[in-house]
Amino acid sequence: MASSGLAYPDRFYAAAAYAGFGVGEATSSAAISRFQNDVALLLYGLHQQATVGPCNVPKPRAWNPVEQSKWTSWHGLGSMPSAEAMRLFVKILEEEDPGWYSRAPEFNPEPVVDIQMHKPKDEPHSVPGSTNGTSIPEPNISENGSSVEAQDKDVILEGLSTVSSHDQWTPLSVSGLRPKPRYEHGATVLQNKMYIFGGNHNGRYLSDLQALDLKSLTWSKVDAKLQAEPADSTKTTQIAPCAGHSLISWGNKFLSIAGHTKDPSEGVTVKEFDPHTCTWSIVRTYGKPPVSRGGQTVTLVGTTLVLFGGEDAERCLLNDLHILDLETMTWDDVDAIGTPPSPRSDHAAACHADRYLLIFGGGSHATCFNDLHVLDLQTMEWSRPKQQGPTPSPRAGHAGGTVGENWYIVGGGNNKSGVSETLVLNMSTLTWSVVSTVEGRVPLASEGMTLVHSNYGGYDYLISFGGYNGRYNNEVYTLKLSLKSDSQSTLKEETLSDTTSRVIEPEAEIYQDGKIREISVDNADSDLNNRNDEASEQLLADLKAQKEELEATLSREQLQTVQLKEDIARAETRNAELTKELQAVRGQLASEQSRCFKLEVDVAELRQKLQSMDALEKEVELLRRQRAASEQAAMDAKQRQSSGGMWGWLAGSPTPAV
Repeated sequence: MASSGLAYPDRFYAAAAYAGFGVGEATSSAAISRFQNDVALLLYGLHQQATVGPCNVPKPRAWNPVEQSKWTSWHGLGSMPSAEAMRLFVKILEEEDPGWYSRAPEFNPEPVVDIQMHKPKDEPHSVPGSTNGTSIPEPNISENGSSVEAQDKDVILEGLSTVSSHDQWTPLSVSGLRPKPRYEHGATVLQNKMYIFGGNHNGRYLSDLQALDLKSLTWSKVDAKLQAEPADSTKTTQIAPCAGHSLISWGNKFLSIAGHTKDPSEGVTVKEFDPHTCTWSIVRTYGKPPVSRGGQTVTLVGTTLVLFGGEDAERCLLNDLHILDLETMTWDDVDAIGTPPSPRSDHAAACHADRYLLIFGGGSHATCFNDLHVLDLQTMEWSRPKQQGPTPSPRAGHAGGTVGENWYIVGGGNNKSGVSETLVLNMSTLTWSVVSTVEGRVPLASEGMTLVHSNYGGYDYLISFGGYNGRYNNEVYTLKLSLKSDSQSTLKEETLSDTTSRVIEPEAEIYQDGKIREISVDNADSDLNNRNDEASEQLLADLKAQKEELEATLSREQLQTVQLKEDIARAETRNAELTKELQAVRGQLASEQSRCFKLEVDVAELRQKLQSMDALEKEVELLRRQRAASEQAAMDAKQRQSSGGMWGWLAGSPTPAV
């Protein structure tokens, strides 16, 4: 977190002193009483782990439950390193009490200074109406999150179309009720609106959905409901608060994937929002979903979503890879070859050429990264490519946005302060460069901010919102990107320069030796006029040739545009047909699944009947054996009676008649 300029371990000791953890046992007990039981015990265990080390003391006796709970919290940390315990201690304290640093008497934060935007030294940029760069003051924010009018009204521009400076961050003057300040929220652009959902504020998860109209720059709250049952559209309830999730636009809707919640589920949950009905719905997915998490990256690649990394509900860092097919809503667990990135969260990801997945930065519990990893989605192989340009500093919690083949990286923190520079990576050449740099503790140097891309009036804009840098922010900033040079204007400039040189060349030939030549007075004027006429005619001829060439090029481009439009129309028709076929196949698949289910039920019933027949056959066989034994016993008795012998005669038994 960028809550202060203090580095570890001083930052940890400042947090521990503020929380009341001292050397004596009495101070630790007093500190525990300031927080809820589970948080207090966790802080106690982390403090002991950071200052003493792993727990080696014997377990207290059962008659003291408080000491037993403290011992259990400490002992459960195992062999966690001291640095990691320090970072976790500060992180949990900031979630419970975000303003602790400003209230610590011995560690007062430095005042907020104006934002000084400037380009790198090797790329100077002048701003109209400014003589020494553009100084943009940070908007004043009141305690309830409302905006206070800035001092410099000339800098605060209204509307994206009136932003004149390129590659300079500009705070936007927005109207309407601002959303509550937050970080770790989700953001996406859909139908000229930027949607903000969820996030974290003062350690509490949010569930509100806000929309910023990019035409009027007006905030509005979306009264969204959660559809409880897909078959019953009238039964609705509230969406669960979450943070650390990902928002992805898909068609005329957008999806919310994963995120931390108060009562996490076992697997990742996918929610879908329909702006026409203002309704959330839980998307039914197939396959084995990834384990529930937050701080992951979700990247749209064609018709699939690629999920990587994050942190699960038990604060365990992950580096697994999963793919969600958006057409079938089926999860696939991917086993890639090569060396994957180390487990991390709060990193950034982008896709290049619908084939390469790029992972940059992120952090563990004690370390921030600045490494770049690339996954080839065709061969499913990880690699560490060689990069060019200035090496980015380590950071976590930064935001990324792609415009063409350029990947912009904004914000983040490095365990000491917020990262001030805005970077861009050319994904074709893997070359880093610095776009702009901000100064002071400003929202653009925050963790957990969001960055979206919008094209408005033919210009590309990057729009940032929120973040945390010692305080929660709800400001909106925009970066207007420079346009590529126009080929026709370049050609015209080259033509003019060539023709100008042709006009100047005769005069240069006349005067380049610096001497006045001896020529006759009668022929001087005529020669000069002839040369001027020839130069003018040559210039007109060149201009006509260039005009004809440009008109021919324009005609070819128009013809190609018409052909492309026809191709697009055919592709859209084909897409509509394929969509209908897909729906028909889905209907057939549903009927087949229903028939298979009925067959499985019939098979189960037949198996039960078969088991019953086996039992009946065993009973019949047993009865047969008993009957045979009874018949055999009767025959034996009859034979004994019929053959009395001599002993029967002696006994006086009568001889049976024949």
